[in-house]
Amino acid sequence: MPPTDSELLEAFVGDRSERSFLALYDRHAGAMYALAYRLMGGRDADAADALQEAWTRALPRLTQFRGDSALRTWLCGFVVNCCRERFRGPLFEPILDLDVGERPHSTDHTIDIDRALATLPPGYRAIVVLHDVEGYTHREIATLLGIDEGTSKSQLSRGRGALRRRLDWRALKVRL
Repeated sequence: MPPTDSELLEAFVGDRSERSFLALYDRHAGAMYALAYRLMGGRDADAADALQEAWTRALPRLTQFRGDSALRTWLCGFVVNCCRERFRGPLFEPILDLDVGERPHSTDHTIDIDRALATLPPGYRAIVVLHDVEGYTHREIATLLGIDEGTSKSQLSRGRGALRRRLDWRALKVRL
């Protein structure tokens, strides 16, 4: 039976075991990278930089982890903050034209969600990814991003609307 996050964390904090750290890294880096990749609009280099910066910040603070949330959730908080710092300008900017950007096109009628997410403004993208992809609650998103829950809810609604327009749902024929 593989060790739990708590056991690995305890081993790392106790003696700075490289083996324990690598096990934690292997267990969580993939999900952290996937979050960074989506938040950074599919820009691989920026996502890799955000992941590295998140681990650099989290590592000295591992002793402060209290277990109020899952370790992965706590680590993803570092990813969110690193991505926020990499956005150019404020996270939430007034959007006059939600259809700015290219719509994803496909000849085989597949939906490229990641590409559509990448075209969203950073604020919308962050909320949609955190809520709909990662499963965070509005309360958790508000805490992570330093916004009101109501802002999270309204940005999610607007982000979903913009995403629907980019995917052009009317053109899809869905058979149930």
